[in-house]
Amino acid sequence: MSTSVMANYGRFDLTFARGEGSYLFTADGERYLDLGCGIGVTSLGHAHPHVVAALEGQAKELWHVSNLYHIPPQARLAEQLTAASFADRVLFCNSGAEAMEASLKLARIYQTSRGAPGRYRTITFRNAFHGRTLATIAAGGQAKHLKGFEPAVDAFDQVDLNDLAAARAAVGDETAAILVEPVQGEGGVYPADDAFLQGLRALCDEAGLVLIFDEVQCGVGRTGRLFAHEWAGVTPDVMAVAKALGNGFPIGACLAREEVAAAMVPGSHGTTFGGNPLACAVGNAVLDVVLAEGFLDQVRETGARLTERLTAMAGNKSVYTGVRGRGLMLGLECVVPNMELLGALREQKVLALPADGNVLRMLPPLTIGEAEIDEACDALERACSQVGS
Repeated sequence: MSTSVMANYGRFDLTFARGEGSYLFTADGERYLDLGCGIGVTSLGHAHPHVVAALEGQAKELWHVSNLYHIPPQARLAEQLTAASFADRVLFCNSGAEAMEASLKLARIYQTSRGAPGRYRTITFRNAFHGRTLATIAAGGQAKHLKGFEPAVDAFDQVDLNDLAAARAAVGDETAAILVEPVQGEGGVYPADDAFLQGLRALCDEAGLVLIFDEVQCGVGRTGRLFAHEWAGVTPDVMAVAKALGNGFPIGACLAREEVAAAMVPGSHGTTFGGNPLACAVGNAVLDVVLAEGFLDQVRETGARLTERLTAMAGNKSVYTGVRGRGLMLGLECVVPNMELLGALREQKVLALPADGNVLRMLPPLTIGEAEIDEACDALERACSQVGS
């Protein structure tokens, strides 16, 4: 462990030298099945050949020129995203937090462009996670993230997820937008009800608000649809994506409808690295795979298989009592401390993630196969035997 690195992470005592598909390997060759994907990032697995080829090809040509110039890979990625979604325009950046910041700024400048500069507040939902900037930790509202960074940015009003009446009651003269994760990830893998998302859409239409979806973790195929909100049959005005879009290469994007996007004019927002040729070449390669015929069908089938096996094992009430989530974004509702179960699973050479609410979170590669699912569940069964009373 380097003493030169800031100690803002509690790291596991593991170091990996390489990855291949669903597996990570230590320098001495120990193999771990990766059900965490770098926190939902490497959704096509490690060293995916099409993504590697795209990165290598672009790296030999051009890495960076800045957004002062037209960037063909960026234009293609924007076209891929808009063709496959509700959006008409895309703004590229480097991370999920930046995509959220752009989304929040867009909601404000849109309201200003309509003659309502006093509308700047955003309704958010308890247990949410939207990033680690000053604005996004305030949007999430969790005390553990705000501690030491007070006073919190005063622009957010929180209510309970899936409580449409509370959301409606929170709308005031200063409200500009509603921000929600279709599936809360860090908060414990809590899906928003389809009817709730539909109700938020109707509320925003009625009150002239911008509906923002945070799909940084649940987007780009994670739930078995390209975007998680598709399950509810609703569309947002603005959406933030990142993580899986680059399969490990830093990239984020803010997608928006034309009416809202038009409020962003030259000079209103910017980024040095966002949308550069290297990042967008990788993003295009990811979408080439995810949008290929049959890919998302396979994710839904694989997710159903994993959910079925995990649910069947939940009969061991002394370890975990149930499974929630969608597609390949799943959480085990633990009885034992989730970190204890994670440790036991790690001893079985399987990696997963913690989440709030004493949840063990699984975000496996979307390319995971049946044999690897069986391997994971067999390992979980052994881990449960180890920690169960």
